[in-house]
Order: sequence, then C-alpha cells, then structure tokens
Amino acid sequence: MISHVPMAHRTEKIPDQCVYNFVPSPIGQLAVVTSDRGLHAIFFPKDDDPHEIFSNLKTSDDHPVYTRTLEQLQEYFSGNRKTFDIPLVLNGTRFQHSAWNLLREIPYGQTLSYEEQAIRLGGKEKVRAVARANAMNRIPILIPCHRVIGKNGALTGYGGGLAIKAFLLDLESRCSVSKPA
Repeated sequence: MISHVPMAHRTEKIPDQCVYNFVPSPIGQLAVVTSDRGLHAIFFPKDDDPHEIFSNLKTSDDHPVYTRTLEQLQEYFSGNRKTFDIPLVLNGTRFQHSAWNLLREIPYGQTLSYEEQAIRLGGKEKVRAVARANAMNRIPILIPCHRVIGKNGALTGYGGGLAIKAFLLDLESRCSVSKPA
C-alpha cells in the first residue's frame, strides 16, 4: 500500500485565493487550507514545510471556514464530534471522488479493508487504484482514510504515518463506546 504521497503532489491545484493556518491537535499542528468555497486541504505535521509550499498563500486565523474547521477538529479530538459539516473542495478524478465518497460512508469507530473498498468500487482488482486514491486524499480525518486497513486487520498505508492512523482509530474506538452517536 502507498504510505505517503509527497505534499507537493497534493498541493498542485490549491488556488491562490486560499488562506492557511495551523490547528493544534494531539497529533501535532495540522496545516489547514481554506477559501470562501470551503476546506481544500489538511496537512500532517510530518509533511514538508507548509510555509515554503504555501508561499503564494496568506495566513488567516479569522477566515470563517478556518474557524469552523478549527472548532470541529477540536471537538473531534475531544471525542465530541463524529461527523463534520464543513464544505469540502475536492479536486480529483471521477474514481478518486468515488473512493473518497465511500470513505465518508464508513461509520465513526469502524473500519473497512482496502479490498472491501475496491469491491464496493467495482472489483477486487482495483485495490491498488483504491490505495492510490486514498493516498491522494487532501482532507484526512474529515474524509476518513484512516478507517481503511489491510484485509488481515493490519494498519497499512497512511499519509500521516501509522502512529497517527493508530491514534485516530483508537480515539474513535474509545469515543464510540463511551458516548452515544
């Protein structure tokens, strides 16, 4: 499975009218890219220096989509949010959109294997295409690619690294048991 797609490949189509800022989280500072249209991307702490990558963008801590994203991510990490209602701006192929839409259907606290995702998208033979589409997801957590695991139950492939994937799955597992949906 694909474990990490370089940040530069995931930022190619971020428009100049976007702004970015950081969201503190238990997994490190997340770089969040927003515009008036919605949330464009979230990048993990291990990604390349966003100041360099986003040199054409301004920072903003009062953009309405940023503040809404900040609030909802804080609620998620505190175990008080299981779904998000932030408008998402997605750039990708038809197949990638199908893969990402299926990710959004995986219930909080549950997992799906790459193979199961491939079968639901047309066939077991599409497992590599599914892994690649998941790796190109620019809005992790909200589009929960962390909920996709190997068919044997192993944690495989995650842009933020397997430790972050394990943390997110553990958080959801604990919160889905202790709090109603």
